[in-house]
Amino acid sequence: AAAGSSASADDGGPRPAGPSQSTSPSGPPVLREGDTGPEVVELQKRMGQLLLQYVGMPDGTYDAGVERAVARYQDSHHITGDPSGVYGAATRADLESRTKEP
Repeated sequence: AAAGSSASADDGGPRPAGPSQSTSPSGPPVLREGDTGPEVVELQKRMGQLLLQYVGMPDGTYDAGVERAVARYQDSHHITGDPSGVYGAATRADLESRTKEP
């Protein structure tokens, strides 16, 4: 067997679909463009409740439209704890305080 022929789990290859693992295992995931899944559907539904931020159908894909909506939300509510367009802890706390459970 040739040395170095096995790839490590962090070889710089494509990131698997799903929420980014930027938070502790017990905390809610940080969501950003490219992520998919039920957490993204929840975010889309919450953003849809505000009507001015996001009007797309909740399809579970964090695309450029969701990213722009999150960035606009962050700007309009002066949220600086997360990078622009990234749904992290600061944005999540603010949005959840302004919306009902989807």
